[in-house]
Amino acid sequence: MGPLEVIAEYPGPWLCWLLPILGALSMPLLERLGHRVRDYAAVLFAFLAVVFAASMLPDLLAGHYPGDIKLTTWIEFPGGHPLEVGVLVDPLSIIVANVVAFISFLIVVYSVGYMHGDPCLTRYWFFFLFFIGNMLLLVLSDNLIQVLIGWEGVGMCSYALIGYYYRDEKKRWLGGPPPTPMYPPSHCGMKAFVVTGVGDVFLLAAIFIIFHYAGTLNFVELIETAPRWLHAIAHTPGLLSLTAILFLLGPCGKSAQFPLHEWLPEAMAGPTSVSALIHAATMVKAGVYLVARMSPVFYLGYWHHGVGEALTYFTAIAFIGGFTAFLAASQALVSVELKKILAYSTVSQIGYMMLALGVSGLSEEAYLLGLTGGLFHLISHALFKAALFLCAGSVIHAVESIYIFDMGGLKKYMPITHGLMLIAFLSLSGIPPLSGFWSKDAVFLSCLAAETPLALALFILAALSAALTFLYSLRCLSLTFYGHESHHLEELEHHGHHIHEAPPVMWVPYAILVALVVGVGVLGLIGLVNPHLSPELFLEEQMHHMLHGLHVHAPTVHMELSIKLTAVSVSAVMLLLGGLPGWLFYLSRRADPWELVSRSSLLKGIHTFLWNRWYMNPLYYAIFVDGLLSFKDWLFRGLEQLFFDRLSGAVAGFFPLLSAYIYAGFEREVVDKGLNEGVPSAATALYHRLKRVQTGILSFNILYIGFTLLILILLLIYWFGGG
Repeated sequence: MGPLEVIAEYPGPWLCWLLPILGALSMPLLERLGHRVRDYAAVLFAFLAVVFAASMLPDLLAGHYPGDIKLTTWIEFPGGHPLEVGVLVDPLSIIVANVVAFISFLIVVYSVGYMHGDPCLTRYWFFFLFFIGNMLLLVLSDNLIQVLIGWEGVGMCSYALIGYYYRDEKKRWLGGPPPTPMYPPSHCGMKAFVVTGVGDVFLLAAIFIIFHYAGTLNFVELIETAPRWLHAIAHTPGLLSLTAILFLLGPCGKSAQFPLHEWLPEAMAGPTSVSALIHAATMVKAGVYLVARMSPVFYLGYWHHGVGEALTYFTAIAFIGGFTAFLAASQALVSVELKKILAYSTVSQIGYMMLALGVSGLSEEAYLLGLTGGLFHLISHALFKAALFLCAGSVIHAVESIYIFDMGGLKKYMPITHGLMLIAFLSLSGIPPLSGFWSKDAVFLSCLAAETPLALALFILAALSAALTFLYSLRCLSLTFYGHESHHLEELEHHGHHIHEAPPVMWVPYAILVALVVGVGVLGLIGLVNPHLSPELFLEEQMHHMLHGLHVHAPTVHMELSIKLTAVSVSAVMLLLGGLPGWLFYLSRRADPWELVSRSSLLKGIHTFLWNRWYMNPLYYAIFVDGLLSFKDWLFRGLEQLFFDRLSGAVAGFFPLLSAYIYAGFEREVVDKGLNEGVPSAATALYHRLKRVQTGILSFNILYIGFTLLILILLLIYWFGGG
């Protein structure tokens, strides 16, 4: 079939990402028809992405999905299989594509109200729709080259959207309050671009290595030929481990995992709708998706083909995920910016997803559980975190401040937003029976199923992170909505700015998201009685079908009741551990946390350590920003001024001397005297000597001619006679 016939037969996986890209390109033209036409068209293109993504759901529910759909040959690689343009339609891509498309559409609707009146809205819609299209391309691509195109597309758009307020008005700066450094939006966008770009370079290096040995970049072919090329790489000791780590650094950059996590808190500089898009369902999930997509290759390599270094893939990402979950949760405890608290929360929750995917490969029995747990938490987090960011946008829009100490008492002014944000925070904290409880429990179960020392150690770290999550959720919720109004709010009221609830076009999208959070939670509760309705078991069944279609055998393990009770018990204990101080310090306000910290040098030191972000951000700036600038100054002073400038002076002085010497010694003596004067003088002298033999007498002239002819005849006789 030709390309058009293929698209006509399978329109969903092609049009769901093509249409948003076409919509983005049409925004400048549609603006000429009017702002309202442009805005409604943006909503329409986002909605069409939802429609075509949803058109793949019947295949998912029926258990018969198309798999790898190739469109046409794209690149003929020397020594490898031809690279074909194609999409991979299986349960993993269908589920993630629908999550991305649906939540992105709700954020687009929210943006109609939130961004109303913005003078640069055409630019906003262009990058927003282009982002959606590239993210869907990334998810649905069947090879790593197409993934990289979508990967870099979302990176470019995130740079433009994070730095959307590129004029850097002081009111748009993040950080603080002073003397804590603050950063302008353009700086924040560049930071995100550079840090994620570092990860992208490592990912590209890994892809080069994989292609050199595998001869293909198609996901299905990589799995089918895994025994051959994994053994070929492993033949060089350490190379497969290096390849796995290089590959994982790409997802660590995009998903803001340690050590490439420091860009995400500053990504809050963009509009809140952008924060919801990047931090909820899309860009930060790209790394999780890619880790999940490649995990069957390394699972086969270690558990089925005995390639020991393949385990590095799972060990590294499990450690990174577990450590990042704790690292970011601890930083959220002391942050005073509403969106930055949610950003740290995103980093932490992505860590849970990476942890589940990592421990999945630590034992053969844990693989399906870990893959399911990571995907389940991706979906659950996308719902409640998108809702939290949209709620936060409404709050910041109302109070005109990013700091939670400028809020307080907002419950009576914004009851709808308060109620919805409360439910979303409870889901984030893992309160049953909301969706976050079931998905976090799935992550815990995957750690317990692995039954290795590393998995159990990371389980403890993840459990402590859960306690911190509940504590910072209660802190954020209380300081925003409860207690007395801040001095800032009183000033707003005094100057006639009345705080009010967000308009329906803004709160309806996050109300839908919260309803889904509750719905997934209720299904999880019903699933205890009727397993066919359990979201977790549904996802596990879909992952099992996908692996079976890829000829990857992963055993289905039914967890013992004792292990499930252990996971639930640990969750309950962690909720108490985080909830009791949260209630004491923030809900009931029976104790002042800052007073407690001030009285203890140990607690004050811990607070300073956390406030400075474990000193990682200052360290990165000291080495890679200030260090490079200092190195540049040293090069300028020590190399350019002391060496190149003096060398330039010496060279500049040498050439005039050389030119003077050449002029005096060569041009004057050789050229002028030898050629310009000597040649004419010699010719004149020769002329005067030769003219003496010219008498003008005919007989002498005939004699000269005869003599010359005689000489010529003798020469000819000699020449030819000798020959």
